[in-house]
Amino acid sequence: MVSDGEGVVDFVVVAYREAGHWQVESVSRQFGHDLGRIVEVLRQRPGDGGALAFVSVDEDFFYAVRLAGADVRLLLSDVTAATDWPMARDVVERLRLPLPDDDDAVQPAGDLTIFADLGVDPMALAAICDDIDCYPDEMLMRIAARAGFGPQLDDVLP
Repeated sequence: MVSDGEGVVDFVVVAYREAGHWQVESVSRQFGHDLGRIVEVLRQRPGDGGALAFVSVDEDFFYAVRLAGADVRLLLSDVTAATDWPMARDVVERLRLPLPDDDDAVQPAGDLTIFADLGVDPMALAAICDDIDCYPDEMLMRIAARAGFGPQLDDVLP
């Protein structure tokens, strides 16, 4: 972790379906530091049933945001990240969860059904997030592959 507490955002990717086809684009990494700005970006890309964003932080964890209408759904790949990273803490607070203790186990937090309608059931999503040998980009590629936009995500990842 960097000393300023802001962390290093690896990438921010937005995905949405338009006319039945996935559109995936990279947006400024600065947006990854501000959950409110991510939601604003998603509002500009409503798509067929909403839009989602993946934010990878310091090759350590990711968070996902899914917006459909006024409904904001969140997933944090590792709840323990909230002890060190402001953006993870924002997600935990928005979820109205207690901050983890130093001895808490690595586990996802938030809406494990966030991608269920896209073919990523809660059990599969939990298994992906629980794989401590995977980096966030690898986890997100596994999610995107199951959801049907793996090649598009691979094209925009740095």
